[in-house]
Amino acid sequence: MAEYLNLFTQTQVRGPAEQGVAIDESFWPRRGTPGFSHLMGRLGNAQIGPIYLGWYGLASLICGFIAIEIIGLNMWASVGWDPVQFVRQLPWLALEPPPPSYGLSLPPLNQGGWWLLAGFFLTASILLWWIRTYRRAIALGMGTHVAWAFASAIWLYLVLGFIRPLLMGSWGEAVPFGIFPHLDWTAAFSIRYGNLFYNPFHALSIVFLYGSTLLFAMHGATILAVSRLGGDRELDQIVDRGTASERAGLFWRWTMGFNATMESIHRWAWWFAVLTTLTGGIGILLTGTVVDNWYLWAVKHDFAPTYPEVFPTVPDPALTPGATQ
Repeated sequence: MAEYLNLFTQTQVRGPAEQGVAIDESFWPRRGTPGFSHLMGRLGNAQIGPIYLGWYGLASLICGFIAIEIIGLNMWASVGWDPVQFVRQLPWLALEPPPPSYGLSLPPLNQGGWWLLAGFFLTASILLWWIRTYRRAIALGMGTHVAWAFASAIWLYLVLGFIRPLLMGSWGEAVPFGIFPHLDWTAAFSIRYGNLFYNPFHALSIVFLYGSTLLFAMHGATILAVSRLGGDRELDQIVDRGTASERAGLFWRWTMGFNATMESIHRWAWWFAVLTTLTGGIGILLTGTVVDNWYLWAVKHDFAPTYPEVFPTVPDPALTPGATQ
């Protein structure tokens, strides 16, 4: 039977519903009667439920719902409450931050106040979910690796919408809510500060981003390749000889001269993923606060060549008359 397994098939083993390890449920019990789904079994574990929400999870969902309602209703109002136009133009609709003239003050609702409210509730939702993630790991006796990986993504989110605008002295520096408007903001942000491709932390972020995809693909492919030999039961096989795990290690040692272990490959992948948003946040934080033009900075530090002056020279914005020194 195992020989017929391939990339497109997966064995689903179904037994009694798993209730999970015993935890203190006196404060908030796990809820829901476990069920099974064949479709979900093709994507992961076929069992659905029970779920533990807890007060932090409930508060997170409420705050997230309020944030989405504020953003969605403002977008709907921007098209005159026309449901057809709302659906048609949704990718282009936005909830914009306050104009720069308001600085860090509280503007009227229709001048960016709604953006501040949505940002507050969305941030509260994310932070509450982080607490839930951390507490669930502790309750199950797990390490807190998932929570700290999540914290790295939260760091980038806070830099874009809170920390950098505070340092720049204006909520107008933050990112609008919306699909294409947020992408337009990114393009304009890069042009304004001399092309983010010359930002070394942006370069590091891209290295870790692509490195993450490579590492996860390599590891996923290796385990799938030895799944017919039980490679999905990784920890059971680490100390044995002739197993799927040993064959996987031999494959990489023979083809590349080096192989990660069953534990270290996950550490590699974890760090690469975490450093993607960590270095990205550092790069964004330095933009406009420390470096005004990344291209000129790169030329000065031999990070980029000086382009031939085919077109008129672009002056450094920081050196133009009236610029803040």
